[in-house]
Amino acid sequence: ARFMSVKANIEGYGAHAFTGSVADEYLTAAGLPSGTLNDHKWTTDPAAADKVADAVLSWAVDNGATSFCHWFQPVASSGVRHGLSGQVQNAFFKFDKDGKPVWDLKGKDLLSGETDGSSYPNGGLRATHTAGGYLKVDPTSPIWLREDTIFIPACFVSYYGHALDEKTPLLRSTDALNREGTRLLKLMGYEVEGLQSNIGLEQEIFLIPRDVYLQRMDLQMTGRTVIGKDAPRGQEMCDHYMAPPSIASPALACMAEIQRQCFQLGIPLRTRHREVAPNQYEFAPLYGTVTTQIDQNVIVMQIIEEVATQFGLAALLQEKPFNNVNGSGKHNNWSIGTTCGTNLLNVKQVAEASGSTDIFPTVMAAIVSGVDEHGDLMRAAIASPGNDFRLGACEAPPAIVSTYLGDDMTNYLDSYRQGKTEPYNPATKELSLGVECIAPLNVPAEDRNRTSPFPYGGHRFEFRAVGSSQNVSLVNTVLNTLSASAFKKFADKIEAGAAPSEVAAEALNTHWKVIFNGDNYDEANQQMLTDRGVWRIDSGVDAICTLSSPKNIELFGDMKVMTEPECKARQTCLVDHYVGTVEMEALCLIDMLNQHVIPAVKACGGDHLAELEKAVGTIKHGLAAVHGEEDEQTRGNLARTLRLETMVEIRDIVDAAEGETPASLWTLPTYKDLLFLDHNHSEYE
Repeated sequence: ARFMSVKANIEGYGAHAFTGSVADEYLTAAGLPSGTLNDHKWTTDPAAADKVADAVLSWAVDNGATSFCHWFQPVASSGVRHGLSGQVQNAFFKFDKDGKPVWDLKGKDLLSGETDGSSYPNGGLRATHTAGGYLKVDPTSPIWLREDTIFIPACFVSYYGHALDEKTPLLRSTDALNREGTRLLKLMGYEVEGLQSNIGLEQEIFLIPRDVYLQRMDLQMTGRTVIGKDAPRGQEMCDHYMAPPSIASPALACMAEIQRQCFQLGIPLRTRHREVAPNQYEFAPLYGTVTTQIDQNVIVMQIIEEVATQFGLAALLQEKPFNNVNGSGKHNNWSIGTTCGTNLLNVKQVAEASGSTDIFPTVMAAIVSGVDEHGDLMRAAIASPGNDFRLGACEAPPAIVSTYLGDDMTNYLDSYRQGKTEPYNPATKELSLGVECIAPLNVPAEDRNRTSPFPYGGHRFEFRAVGSSQNVSLVNTVLNTLSASAFKKFADKIEAGAAPSEVAAEALNTHWKVIFNGDNYDEANQQMLTDRGVWRIDSGVDAICTLSSPKNIELFGDMKVMTEPECKARQTCLVDHYVGTVEMEALCLIDMLNQHVIPAVKACGGDHLAELEKAVGTIKHGLAAVHGEEDEQTRGNLARTLRLETMVEIRDIVDAAEGETPASLWTLPTYKDLLFLDHNHSEYE
């Protein structure tokens, strides 16, 4: 069957995730109470860990698994490392006294492991002669099973405890948010067991025919087209966005299979639809806790790439695979909630749970102050190579970090900072369709602002500028840390005798400039925000290099999220990742010029031959300059200039030559071949 029935999807939901009722069945059989995994204390009790391992082993064998691995997330993996993860898969057996293999998994195997830490990007924290890397189970995210292997989510650190992965700083930031947030709430008379950040991630992708993908070196090596003339048709008619997926192409069946596999793993990948550009699609799950959601998003990206091949497709996760049509993002919908389920960004919920009307505006004031103080870090967190082509291009917000609150919320906080105590009641309005048989709609009084990098959407903030290929751990590490720091500052002042309302008002007065409800695409508004002093860092490389600024080293250190060596190492990894991405794209362009473009132009006697031959030398010269530069930030910006200026100018020449070359001589698949799946494929069987 091309499509699994809804009933089969629901009945098998979560069967391959060791959590909830699935885990409890095996845990009780091993002599542990239901809900053991909800309390992380089992990881510090060797006897309990052995029983958990017994339960995991029984579950794994019942589901046909034969191997296990610690599953971790090295830094600087976006766009280059398949699955964005590291792992070594080991069969779980030992030999008995007669030399026969028997199943075996001990608690110590589950809890920790050791591997080489020097062969991953580490920014100098590891070397061949100091190579130890150590793995420790992350009990906040469930163990899961795929094919014949169980995957144990783990943190990855050096011999000295330095984080070598994406997850460890994220978990530290979660601790900081919990520590400082519960302290602030307690001072305001609201005691809670704990706080956590919750997110929902919207994942955009392209699906293109695999046969033509395999004929494009640039797509295979880098995930984007470094050359390619626009097709006669693009997205100018807005005809692709949310149009019905066609059963005449394999895209819909591919997406259904992706959902089926995700449902087995307990990943609530609820939404699927076409996006703005041709061949562009989106998945979105229900929200969940930050560590689990990020783990699941990393899994989803791997499943997308692997399932696509089974349907004759290639999945592109890179931010800007094609010129002059929208690129792909990953909107990061972020909120803070108590472990009992109260959303601190939901004014009604928090007021009812706490009995206080001061907590919501205080939390909002803290977040606003954090965005204003640390907008540079928010910009650094989204500085993936592909995002340099998206930010500010009328498909993603500009590289100016303001926040949209909407007029109602802005007016409420404005009144609050002036000492007025009227409650915030989100307004709605009745919208008539002018049709007698259709009842009026009740809609929010606030419209959507898709141009803001960090809009408040009622109950959550949406970080809209995140790139599609990213592991969003750093994004949420930054959001958690800047909020935790603001909560600490507020709590310190309240402990010193200040009233919470006075602290919140002072913060709003100081940081009001970061609130902007207008059109962020408008260049006049961009200049106004720049003049106002809102963080603006156009260069992704310069943004990355703020990780080592004294202000940010102090922030991460005070919150116990990253040490100075960890901040500097992460910066080095990300700059190297940026430079390495540019180098691969430049080398692809050289090969495509020499092997395809120049021969085709020669064969047809085209006008651009001399320019194209010269372009090869220009790119090589630019790469030599990058390789010869020792300073990290300068090297990164030389690579950025090569990519965004030199290679763009050369692309213009190549694309003009493509338009003048007979199709019979042009040996590369064109945008028409790549972008119109519905028209280029016969009926899918």
